[in-house]
Amino acid sequence: MMTEEAFSLIPFPAAGIPDITITGTISRRNNLLTLHYSVTGSTEKIFLPPPTARPGRKAELWKQTCFEFFLAKKEEPQYWEFNLSPSADWNAYHMDAYRRVGFREETLIHGMAIEARWTSQTFSLDGEVDLSPIVQKDAALGVGI
Repeated sequence: MMTEEAFSLIPFPAAGIPDITITGTISRRNNLLTLHYSVTGSTEKIFLPPPTARPGRKAELWKQTCFEFFLAKKEEPQYWEFNLSPSADWNAYHMDAYRRVGFREETLIHGMAIEARWTSQTFSLDGEVDLSPIVQKDAALGVGI
């Protein structure tokens, strides 16, 4: 079964933020979740970490530019946070309930495929993760980008 949804993020109103637009798609085929983020506008004003030679699990990616999404089983309080960096580093966290109750790294997720592309006016990031270690392929999920 394949599902796909488009998204467009709305920036938090704040002074001095760059004039950018972030859009993308998220799709799920069986238990493979694929995300595509596209950043357009004043991308030169955003710090985008360069690709690393050996990408892997890295803590505190939110202290630099990272893309994230949240995943939950419908009607359950537990959820996961996934961080994807332009460097291709990543992390996944599990929480027992809202606002980081029981916050810990999700050790059942062993990797994510991340590909970043820069052009003169656009930055794109594609990410893919197999959810099989944490959810059944027919589980109804809620996702926040």
